[in-house]
Amino acid sequence: MIIIVLGVSGSGKTTIGELLAKSLNWDFQDADSFHPSSNINKMRQGIPLTDADRIPWLATLEIAIREWLQKKQNVVLACSALKAKYREYLLVDRELVKLVYLQGNFDVISQRLSQRKNHFMSEKLLQSQFDVIEEPIDAIKVDISGSTTEILEQILQQFKDITVFNRFI
Repeated sequence: MIIIVLGVSGSGKTTIGELLAKSLNWDFQDADSFHPSSNINKMRQGIPLTDADRIPWLATLEIAIREWLQKKQNVVLACSALKAKYREYLLVDRELVKLVYLQGNFDVISQRLSQRKNHFMSEKLLQSQFDVIEEPIDAIKVDISGSTTEILEQILQQFKDITVFNRFI
C-alpha cells in the first residue's frame, strides 16, 4: 500500500510522512528526491515549475509507485501533488494508493517556511502553490494547526476506518 502525504511546501509533508512511516514500520520516500537537478535549480532561484517541468518527474514517481506495489512494499510518500491532473499519475490503484492532504492557511505555512534552513524550495514560491492547488476530494484531510503528534493521531484514526488499510498494518 502507498500513502501519499500531500500539500503545499511547508505544510509538513516530510515531517508527518516520516512520523507516519515510522509509526507503521513502513518505508518513507520524499518525492523531492525524484526531481531532476534542473527543477531543483529553478526552485532555488524562486522560479515556479511549469507543467512541462513536472510531467517527467510525475512519470518517474508513477513508475516508482508501480514498482513498490508490485513488490508489495508499503511506502509513505511525501509529495506536493498540487493539481488533480498530477495526482492522476500517482493514483495508479485507487484501492492501494491513498491520499492524506495536510491543510493549512497561508500565514501559518509562510511562518514555517521563514524558519526553514537549507531547503531548495524558496519561500517566494508559496503564493504560487496556493494559487494552483486543487484540494483533493478523495483524501483524508487534516488541519495542520495542531502538534505533529495530534496530526499523526488524526491520520491514523481516519485510516482505521478504511478496510483495505487494516490488511497492511
